[in-house]
Amino acid sequence: MKGLKGALMFAQSGGPTSVINASAAGVFIEGLNSEQITAVYGAAHGIRGILDEEFYDISKEDIKELKLLKNTPSSALGSVRYKLKDASVDDTDYKKLLEVFKKYNVRYFFYNGGNDSMDTCNKISKYMAKSGYDINVIGVPKTIDNDLFGTDHCPGFASAAKYIATTIMEINLDAKVYDTGMICIIEAMGRNAGWLTASAALAGYKGLGADLIYLPEVDFDVKKFVEDVKRVCKEKNNKCIVVVSEGIHDKNGTLIVEALGKAGARDSFGHAQLGGVAATLANLIKEETGIKTRGIELSLMQRCAAHCASKTDIEETFEAGKQAVKAAVNGETDKMVCYERKAGDKYVCEYKLLPLELAANTEKTVPKEWIINDGTGISDEFIKYALPLIQGEPEMLKEDGLPRFAKLKKVLVEKK
Repeated sequence: MKGLKGALMFAQSGGPTSVINASAAGVFIEGLNSEQITAVYGAAHGIRGILDEEFYDISKEDIKELKLLKNTPSSALGSVRYKLKDASVDDTDYKKLLEVFKKYNVRYFFYNGGNDSMDTCNKISKYMAKSGYDINVIGVPKTIDNDLFGTDHCPGFASAAKYIATTIMEINLDAKVYDTGMICIIEAMGRNAGWLTASAALAGYKGLGADLIYLPEVDFDVKKFVEDVKRVCKEKNNKCIVVVSEGIHDKNGTLIVEALGKAGARDSFGHAQLGGVAATLANLIKEETGIKTRGIELSLMQRCAAHCASKTDIEETFEAGKQAVKAAVNGETDKMVCYERKAGDKYVCEYKLLPLELAANTEKTVPKEWIINDGTGISDEFIKYALPLIQGEPEMLKEDGLPRFAKLKKVLVEKK
């Protein structure tokens, strides 16, 4: 609805990224400058902060600190993995959200996250509309997994890809200095989509990549994997660099880490908590070959390495936050901000809106035709796609040789 006047509520959800706060900065700064917005609030720990009436008055923050958010990793407001039930099953949370929105005259709501967060955003938007409460709801995308439908790429992916490619290049040099054998198995994040794992191909583009790359888009065969590694070792004097996605699975859909007896816990959304596949495969390969083997799990580093972020990613993410506010003020609702790559030889990113119901819980995977060499390599099409996204260095403020990250006051809004 156009012409709404009231408060803005922003919340962050899911796994953080090195640039998630850039979109927060965009939302906050644009919101504070809008005549239609009477107050700007930041919820503590996502949707839980709204349910608990725990949110911060962003107008109390120093503008310099808000700008520093652009180069500050992790979720500045705190994140959460909280699943809203369908309102038809249990509308308790929705009633509470409506109560809070009315109490603080919240007319603009922005939720910053990935697939599950867009689902939450969509559910809230639909419930508020059904309840007759006028509020514009916009999803601000975020996920290093790059698996959100409808957008050319996702905020956070490029910086994580840049870190992974850089780290693989460095590992490649380090692992091959000795006259004895060394097998390195590197694990990148990615449950069902292998975009991050595919970024290993960027290291290969510079001649220091992986010998074998395995994405979850292709069923993983343990026996074939062992044969692949042995073949590379035979060709390369017992040296081999492997990159695997944490979500690789067999032909039955069973995660390899579980198939080999390392089943883990599950989160509130029912997703298996991943990790450990590199170590598991490293142990297997060491037994099969007798060659020194290292399992390397990039884990949190790939999503919080702000020092190695892409400037392109930072600036696009900041602008995405601003575009979300502009769209909401102009009357748009129940949409997610998306990136669109303009046709032509020169890379240009434009912004568009996608209905939340299309973005929610729909995953975008790596095109099968980009996966080559019998499921162990990535084509040049990925390089053409990803290379423009990782350009530029972060303009990070340093103090005593170390990063100066944003320091928010986090002044809580008094409960009414």
